[in-house]
Amino acid sequence: MRFVPAATLAGMSEKAAPTTTPDASRRSDRSRRAIYESALALVSETGYAKLTIEAIAARAGVGKQTIYRWWPSKGDVVLEAFLDLVQRSAVPPEAGQGASALPDTGDLAADLKLVLRATVDELNEPSYADPARALAAEGILNPQLGARFLEQALAPGLRLYATRLATARENGEIRAETDVAIATDLLVAPLTYRWLLGTGPLDHTYADALVDQVLGGLRKG
Repeated sequence: MRFVPAATLAGMSEKAAPTTTPDASRRSDRSRRAIYESALALVSETGYAKLTIEAIAARAGVGKQTIYRWWPSKGDVVLEAFLDLVQRSAVPPEAGQGASALPDTGDLAADLKLVLRATVDELNEPSYADPARALAAEGILNPQLGARFLEQALAPGLRLYATRLATARENGEIRAETDVAIATDLLVAPLTYRWLLGTGPLDHTYADALVDQVLGGLRKG
C-alpha cells in the first residue's frame, strides 16, 4: 500500500497556510490524517489487543480528547483508517473499464485470476493485512463494528464478484442455474480461510488453482 507520511502532509500544509488567519479545517484534516497513520502503524507494531486511544494520540501528536470527539472507540478509529487506506490505495481503472466493476475481457477465468492474484498480493501486504485481520477478529466480539466492516469494507467487493458472475451466466460462460452469491463464496471464502488460519501458501499459484477448480464445477452441465 502507498502512504503519504503524516509528517509530510503536515509540513506541506504548514508551508501553504496563510500567515494571517489559521485554517481550522486544514488543521483538522492534518490531525485526522496523523491519527489514521498512527492507528494503522500501531496495529502492525503492537497488535490490536494492545492498541489504546492514548497511544494513538501520543503518536499522532494530538490530545486523546480530539480522538474521542471524532470516534467512540479504537475500533472505530481503525475501521475508518482502514477504509481510507483502501480508498487511497485503489488502482486507477484501465482505459474503458469502470472503476466500480471487475475486469470483463470476455475471458472469465483470466479476469478472476487477475483479481484474485491482486487480492493475494494485498492480503500478503502487512500494512493492509494487519488492520484487516484485526477488524475481522474484533468484529466477532463487537457485532456492531463487524456489521460496519462487512458493509463498508467487504460487501462492495462481493457485489462486484456477483455482478461479474451474473454477466458470465447471461453469456453462457457458466451454468444458467448458477447462484452467483454461492459462486462468489466459493471463490472468496477459501482465500479468506487460508489467509486467516494459515493453512497453506497464499500465492498466485493457489489463486489460479482456486479459479480453475471453481469454474470447473460451475461450467459442468
